[in-house]
Amino acid sequence: MADVQAAARALGLQLAVVRASTEREIDAAFASMVQQGCRAVVVGADPFFIARRDRIVALAARDGIPAIYSFREFALAGGLMSYGTDFRDSYRLAGVYTGRIIKGEQPADLPVQRSVKFEFVLNLKTAKTLGLSVPTSMQLLADEVIE
Repeated sequence: MADVQAAARALGLQLAVVRASTEREIDAAFASMVQQGCRAVVVGADPFFIARRDRIVALAARDGIPAIYSFREFALAGGLMSYGTDFRDSYRLAGVYTGRIIKGEQPADLPVQRSVKFEFVLNLKTAKTLGLSVPTSMQLLADEVIE
């Protein structure tokens, strides 16, 4: 959160932080964003939100708020865009480690690794619905474009 707030300040943007941990709070958060005139939303990476992605995507669409999410499932569900860890790569790394352990290596001897591959998914259908034009340069940066 501190990094996001610092970035907003550096860009001269005003940041409103809203939190939700229940269904009712999700609805209240969107109502609050509309009331505050928020022009975009970043939805945090949280299993609670993933399980409610259809509701969150629907509220963002209803209120006309462009949103970026941490998981590709949101963009696939109709969200504007996602940028986050490529979980397929994380599972691939887990498989490699499993193979090394099965072949006799000791887990304590294996280096700690994490996936460093990220993916950007862009939903052009949603952009069009929101009245947004997405520059070609941005489309070219996307790992996947939903048309």
